Amino acid sequence: MEFITELGLFSGKVFVLALAIGVLLILIAVLVMKVRKSAVPNITVENLNRKYEAMAQALKNAVWDAKALKVEAKANKKKKKKEKPDPERKRLYVLDFVGDIRASHVENLREEVTSILTLARPGRDEVVARIESPGGMAHAYGLAAAQLMRFRQAGVRLTVCVDKVAASGGYMMAVTGDRILSAPFAIIGSIGVVAQIPNFHRLLKRHDVDVEVLTAGEFKRTVTMFGEITEKGRKKAIDQIEDIHGLFKNFVKSYRPQLELEKVATGEYWFGQRALDLKLVDEIIASDDYLFRQRETASIYKVEVQARKKWSEKLAENIARLVVRTAEETWFASSYNKG
Repeated sequence: MEFITELGLFSGKVFVLALAIGVLLILIAVLVMKVRKSAVPNITVENLNRKYEAMAQALKNAVWDAKALKVEAKANKKKKKKEKPDPERKRLYVLDFVGDIRASHVENLREEVTSILTLARPGRDEVVARIESPGGMAHAYGLAAAQLMRFRQAGVRLTVCVDKVAASGGYMMAVTGDRILSAPFAIIGSIGVVAQIPNFHRLLKRHDVDVEVLTAGEFKRTVTMFGEITEKGRKKAIDQIEDIHGLFKNFVKSYRPQLELEKVATGEYWFGQRALDLKLVDEIIASDDYLFRQRETASIYKVEVQARKKWSEKLAENIARLVVRTAEETWFASSYNKG
């Protein structure tokens, strides 16, 4: 009987302890969730001046002899003693935008822009936005362009650099810059709108499958995948596309009035030098060269927000990279064998 009593007391203590641990874990989980919700975005800042100096020093260490290195070290020591921090020195902030069809990076971009605006000095500092995008959804790229517009509205000079491609929505973003710089063979332009959707109506009809599209509002649906496309619906869809194109052209014209809009708003794209001739860009120069030239007169900082991703998103991205890499390797291998 005494053994049973002791066992009961022990079990009771274990239960109370387990309950206490459970409550504690729940409280910790709640606190973690609160911290995550109120957490400051994970922003990384890289000083590019120091990066350039480190690269130069690494090369000198490999090329110069010990005597030359010693002489330079002495000279640098004297130079640093004489130099005083210049509060008026220009700051140049660099941010990168790599766009997909949904302009997914806009979530990071809005945080990067906000962080820079907390410190950027109107009329003194500059932002360099390196854009790489073939375009995508109009509303998504409209928001991305609106983020860059915030710099000009705040009086901070914006320079847009295009090293590879800024087409369609990518070019919509680019025109918000005070200047657009392009690499010689970067793809520029594509001021147009496209919409395409497969339609399976005839296939379904052939197999006696009916699809009912129920709407309230005459033009709630115009062109669908499964319903019959009527002339009225098709015309309305084309009118909507033309309207978006008109808004796109007006937006471009408001930022680059020097353009012959009817000549360049045809949906075509051009390579860097041709784009310069058409005034779609202002100068032919790669972003690396532009930044490197600024190092003597400006403090250059690369600003990047690292998005917190779920493990499932990371896994999906890694699988996608693996598939693309495998496809590329297979393509190049077959091309090489054929050659």
